[in-house]
Amino acid sequence: MAEAGGNYDLVVIGGGINGAGIARDAAGRGLSVLLVEKNDLASATSSWSSKLIHGGLRYLEQYEFRLVAEALAEREILLNIAPHLVKPMRFVMPHVPELRPRWMIRTGLFLYDHLGRRATAAGPRDSLLAGSHGISLRQPPFNAGLKPELSHGFIYSDCRVDDARLVLTNALSAAEWGAAILVRTECIAGKRIDGGWELRLRANTGKETAVTARAIVNASGPWVKQTLNERLRQPSGDNVRLVKGSHIVVPRLYPGEHAFILQNDDRRVVFMIPYQGSYTLVGTTDIPVSAAAEIPQASVEEIEYLCRAVNRYLQQPVVPQDVLWSYAGVRPLYDDGSANPSAVTRDYTLRLDDDAGSAPVLSVFGGKITTYRKLAEHVLEKLAPWFPDMKSAWTDTSPLPGGEPATETELSAAWQTLPPAVIDAIVNRHGSRISHVLLNVKSAADLGTDFGGNLYAREIDYMIEHEWAQTGDDVLYRRSKAGLHMTASQRQAVDSYVAARVGGVEQNHGMR
Repeated sequence: MAEAGGNYDLVVIGGGINGAGIARDAAGRGLSVLLVEKNDLASATSSWSSKLIHGGLRYLEQYEFRLVAEALAEREILLNIAPHLVKPMRFVMPHVPELRPRWMIRTGLFLYDHLGRRATAAGPRDSLLAGSHGISLRQPPFNAGLKPELSHGFIYSDCRVDDARLVLTNALSAAEWGAAILVRTECIAGKRIDGGWELRLRANTGKETAVTARAIVNASGPWVKQTLNERLRQPSGDNVRLVKGSHIVVPRLYPGEHAFILQNDDRRVVFMIPYQGSYTLVGTTDIPVSAAAEIPQASVEEIEYLCRAVNRYLQQPVVPQDVLWSYAGVRPLYDDGSANPSAVTRDYTLRLDDDAGSAPVLSVFGGKITTYRKLAEHVLEKLAPWFPDMKSAWTDTSPLPGGEPATETELSAAWQTLPPAVIDAIVNRHGSRISHVLLNVKSAADLGTDFGGNLYAREIDYMIEHEWAQTGDDVLYRRSKAGLHMTASQRQAVDSYVAARVGGVEQNHGMR
């Protein structure tokens, strides 16, 4: 029999970017919130993205003007509230006349620049990012690595992001506002009772717990339909389209910090993005799948497709044997009836079901990482009738943990004896919260064991104690990307260290 576990205003099912963003917003508005995630935070779609905060230039061809405008506005907000995780990047698009005429690209980029203007109290404000213009691809630095026959291109701005840590910082902020965060805990059943919900939760230890809630948000991503129909017993005519997107990581293909957006002959685009200093990230594909695997894999065909796409442009071809790492994520898109997976809307749809005006459950279909914060605001707007005392929207100006101001001079002065590469790695992950990670650290010896990849025991301990990390993969590929820079034996050493530490450390943010 399940044990009583607490009463909440809102239970959020799903610890991806949408669930974490909703939990943060709701907790900051004064609601008591519980977030439950069956695996690790950001362990599914939200950590297997193209690592971009962008308006979606190609969506203009599908007339998704509202989505692009909202995404561009959110891009500006995220630059301000998470500057350690969201950083500007210039994108170069080589022009291939037989794919899209030059006038069409110019028109699209003009719209992209101007849809990005933000309305403020003082009037319209230009984007924080540089605008677009034409460039010669026969001049450095943009000619490096490209075929010589590519002579003209365009350049515009978007942003890169550490996607998994963006999820994590939203969960951290939610916890600081009083939310309870339960990882590796699955909602296995729910039923309406006394004008609210009773939910049964099961931890990965097998222990079951009962909680009650006035409302539920179903943000379970690829499993949104399954959660709604099977776990919560709610019939729904809405369907989700599952589309797998795969990426490959190869040794650095060209110098410079600019990315490339490459037109493919199937009318799709493929990105080449500088990644983790030594690598280039290439993606993505659009492959329909019938079910969401717990750990989807990039297929041989997808890897070959991505190699062919970049080889149209590169002087030195990429072959599948060059791939050092690959990953895949399943995007849960709202089924709008489109036959082409690339044309299915990337916009989100919110479906609200209630029982004669009580006990609502709101399900999130679709969405993209760039618009998660605005999606959360829309979710709470829909739930406002059940929470009349809820405070107003607030997340557009409040920094995420680590995004608070801190100068590099202050940071370097505090830990002058530590290796600069280690400081840079910690700042890129934790921002201004580096002072929390390195509390009482006076010298390199205080960092503990050096596991490689600029990852030390001190930071791993912090991730376990304050960031819900429980496995080696949590640390190596979500809390950091250090696993890419390690040998197999170093990764195994991290696995063993985390396993030993988790057994003796009580997590800080459990159920109240």
